[in-house]
Amino acid sequence: MTSTSTRSPVRPTAGAPGPAPRTGRGPFDTFLRERAGHLAMAGFWLATRSLMVVLLVVNLHGTSSVRVEITETYNNWYDVLVTGTMPHNDVMWQYPPAAAAVFLSPDLLPFFSYFQAFVALTVVCDALIAVGLVRAARRPDGSTAGAVLWLATLPLLLSLPFGRYDLQVTLLAVGSLLCLRFRRKLGGVLAGIGALVKVWPLLTLIGTPRGRTTRDAIVSAAAAAAVLLAVLALFFRDTLGFLGNQGNRGIQVESLGGSALMLGKLVGAWSGRTEVRYGAYEYLGPYVSSVAVLSVALTVVGFGWLLLWRVKARRWSTATPLDAALCAILVFTITSRVLSPQYLIWLVGLAAVCLTCRHTTQRPVAWLIVAATALSTAIYPLTYGSEILPGTVFGTILLCVRNGLLAWAAVWSCVRLWRASVTAAPAPGPAAASATAAQPGVPARV
Repeated sequence: MTSTSTRSPVRPTAGAPGPAPRTGRGPFDTFLRERAGHLAMAGFWLATRSLMVVLLVVNLHGTSSVRVEITETYNNWYDVLVTGTMPHNDVMWQYPPAAAAVFLSPDLLPFFSYFQAFVALTVVCDALIAVGLVRAARRPDGSTAGAVLWLATLPLLLSLPFGRYDLQVTLLAVGSLLCLRFRRKLGGVLAGIGALVKVWPLLTLIGTPRGRTTRDAIVSAAAAAAVLLAVLALFFRDTLGFLGNQGNRGIQVESLGGSALMLGKLVGAWSGRTEVRYGAYEYLGPYVSSVAVLSVALTVVGFGWLLLWRVKARRWSTATPLDAALCAILVFTITSRVLSPQYLIWLVGLAAVCLTCRHTTQRPVAWLIVAATALSTAIYPLTYGSEILPGTVFGTILLCVRNGLLAWAAVWSCVRLWRASVTAAPAPGPAAASATAAQPGVPARV
C-alpha cells in the first residue's frame, strides 16, 4: 500500500503567483543556515566592511572623495540643526524634516568626531540590515539568497554606502518589509518614519494585501508620520522648507534623461553644458526643460501603472509585497530627473529582501541590479571626472549601459509582477484556500 501525506503544501494565497518553492534546499543554503555558515557570513561582512571603511579614509581612484558629504555638507547642516532651525536656506537641503535626526545622530557617540560617529552608526545600520535578512531566511519559505546578495553586492559600491545617509533610510524600508508579514502595524510605523526621512520608504506599502493588512499598515504609517512631524515642528523651525528646493531640480548628468542628452552631445545633436546646481552636476541648454517635463510625465505614468496593478491584482503570495516594493522603487528611480549613485543602495536592499522569499518573481531583476551596481561604481567615483563629465565615448557608453540595465530591470520587474499577480492562472484545489486562512493579514479570496 502506498502511503500518502495529509499535509498539503502551504501557499500564501489561493493561486499563489511566482515560481513554485523548491521542496529541498541546496547544500550551500543549508550550510549558511548552520552555525558555521553564520560565522562565515559574519567574517565576510567584517572583512568587506572593513575594506569599505578603509577606502573611505584612504584615497584610491577617488574613493575617499565621498567623505566630503559627511565632513562638509552633513557637518554644516548639523551646525544649523543644533540651533533648532532646518537648513532650508541651503539649496542642497532637499530632505524631509526627519532627516535631521540622522544628521544629529553622531551626538549619540560624543567621544568620536562627527565623521567617525556618522560612519560608525552607518556601519551599524548595515549590520542590522544583514541580521534582518539572515533572520528572514529562517521562515518556512525563506532563503539565504537575500543575505548573500546584500553581503556581496554592497561592497561593489566601495566606500559610497558609508559616505551617505541612504543606509539609514534603507534600514527603515527593509525593516518595514520584513515586519509587514507578521507585524503589519510595526511595518507601517517604520514606513511612515522612513517617509519623513527620505519619502521613498512609503512605497514599501504599495503591495500589501488588500483588507486589514493594508488598513493597519497605512493607518500606522500615517499616525507615525503625523506624530513625528508634530514633534519635529516643536523643536525645529521651517520643517517644511525643503519643499522649495525640490521643484527646481533639473536633469542630473547620471539620470536616464541625462544619458540621452550626453549621447546627443556625443553625436553633435545637442549643444548644452554641465553646471553644479543643487549639489549635483546638471545639464543646461536646449531641450533640457523638455526632457525634465518628459521625466515627470514618465513618473506619473509609472505611478498610474502601479495603481492599475494594485486594482487589477488578484493573487498575493508572501513575496508580492516585497516584489511590488522593488518594482515601485525601480520605476521611480529610472524616471526621476535625479539618479544619484547612492540610489543603488536602495535597489540592492530591496532586491535582497525579495530574495529572502523563495516565492519571489524578481530573481532575474535582482541580477540586473547587481550588474548595474558594479557599473555605477565605474561611473562614480572611478571615472566621473575623467569620462562622465567630459562626455567621452567611453563615459557615454558606460552611463547608457548602466541606465539601460536599470530601465530593463524596471520593465522586466513590472512584467513579472503583473504576470504573477494579475494574469497567472489560479492553482486549483481547496487545500490552498485553507492554507490561506492560516496566513496572518492575507485575504482568503482570490
